[in-house]
Amino acid sequence: MKNMIRPSAEQSVIAAGFDLLNENPKASLAEIASHAGVGRATLHRHFSGREDLIRAMAWTAIREMDQAVEAACSESPSYSDAIRQMLGALIPLGDRYQFLLREPVEDHADIAAEFQKQQHEMRELVDAAKNEGLFDTAVPTDWITRSFDNILYAAWESVMAEETTPSQATTLAWQTLVHGLGANKNGQ
Repeated sequence: MKNMIRPSAEQSVIAAGFDLLNENPKASLAEIASHAGVGRATLHRHFSGREDLIRAMAWTAIREMDQAVEAACSESPSYSDAIRQMLGALIPLGDRYQFLLREPVEDHADIAAEFQKQQHEMRELVDAAKNEGLFDTAVPTDWITRSFDNILYAAWESVMAEETTPSQATTLAWQTLVHGLGANKNGQ
């Protein structure tokens, strides 16, 4: 039997935080510790309190998302393809993405600055894809990025509910983002 690397207590608490706080933003630290399979004392050895845990979760989310996007998009031949690749890379991290959108990260200047940087890069990517013809230039960039956020979360939920595979969710998310939900009747 292979030696499996077990997550550290800190990693387990962070993962439990994503599981519980996305379902119930008021989940207690005791509930998070229990879900992580550690005692409250262990949780407090790693995190001084709720804010410290939230901060660690935010940095974990940012780091994981950056790594996933970089790996997926590094060889994309176009901005449009990079957006498609980004969807596929971020769907498994939908809980992290939603956490960053929901949590008041502006309370932490360094985290807020990094998240704002990610959002700015996304707007630049959307604008570049508009110039390639992927999106209608009359549609505001912020509308497209908000749509991306919500479609990404819907795709993640669909995978978590076992309604779709990650590949199917990526295809459906891309189709929805680029073509919408309406039936194409005579090109209208």
